[in-house]
Parts: sequence; structure tokens; C-alpha cells
Amino acid sequence: MAGLWRSYKTLMTKYPWTVQIVTAGSLVGVGDVAAQQLIERRGLAHHNIERTAKMMSIGFFFVGPVLGGWYNVLDRLVVGGTKTSALKKMLMDQLCFTPGFLASFLCISGALNGLTVEENTNKLKRDYMDALLSNYSLWPAIQIVNFYFIPLQYRLVLVQIVAIGWNSYLTWKVNKM
Repeated sequence: MAGLWRSYKTLMTKYPWTVQIVTAGSLVGVGDVAAQQLIERRGLAHHNIERTAKMMSIGFFFVGPVLGGWYNVLDRLVVGGTKTSALKKMLMDQLCFTPGFLASFLCISGALNGLTVEENTNKLKRDYMDALLSNYSLWPAIQIVNFYFIPLQYRLVLVQIVAIGWNSYLTWKVNKM
């Protein structure tokens, strides 16, 4: 395990953007597999591989690049490693960034699932507040730890590890018709 972590750190140093994106896409996929197998109890025979591929593509092309970019911007907007800086970053993250990011995630998921604009709007109206409130019950504490203790290049890693559980919930939520 230590060797794997060393390899990961080496790759993060050489290719931070690529590694963050691949990590995000992979872990969104793991979250979908967990949702299908543990929450929905589909079993391997009824696992929807196409759905997992769609969720991974959202991770690769939306979640990874957007979150990675956001953490860079946030680090430039709020400089320092103090408790106050961590609190400011968490508040900006949760109040300014998360509402739009979550709405975008839900809309992209709906579009990839073939929903019409009207169906997607109705699903957003139905699921958005529940997802946002669920977000607020988990992420503020995680982000305080993330912004205070974790170096910038590893923040997306912590978020994505915690997000395996969150992604399981979110992929179940966005794929529930």
C-alpha cells in the first residue's frame, strides 16, 4: 500500500491535472457501482454498465476538471493555511460553488440519461433541494478538514475518497426515475 501511495504521489507531481481527472472519473464510477450493488441490490447480472460508463464520463469530463480548477481558484482567492482561511474557503465552497455545481451535475446526468428539457427540469425541481440539504449535512465538515490540513494537490483525492459514499447516494438519486 505504501508503494502504491508513493507511485500516486510521483504521478501527482508529474501530471497533477491528469491524475486528478482520472481519479475523479474512476471514483465516480466506483460510487455508481456501489449504488447499483449495495443500495439498489441489482446483482452483477443486472448491473447497468452503460449507466456506470455515463457516470464515469461525468467524473472525467465534469467533476474532475471543475473541482480541480475550483480548488486552484479558491486557493488564490483565500490565501493562507489558518483556521480562518479554512472556514472562509469552506463557506465560499459550500455557499457560492456547490449550489451551481450540484445543479449542473443533476442536469448533465439527466441529459445523459435521455431526459427531455422538461423532464430534466421536473427532476431538478424534485431532487435538487434534497441533494443540497444532504450535501450540507456531510461536506462542510469534510471541507474544513480538507482546507486546513490537506495540501492543495491532494484535496481532490480526499474529496473523492469521501465522495465514494456521496457518489453512491448521488448516482442513485440522479438515476431514480
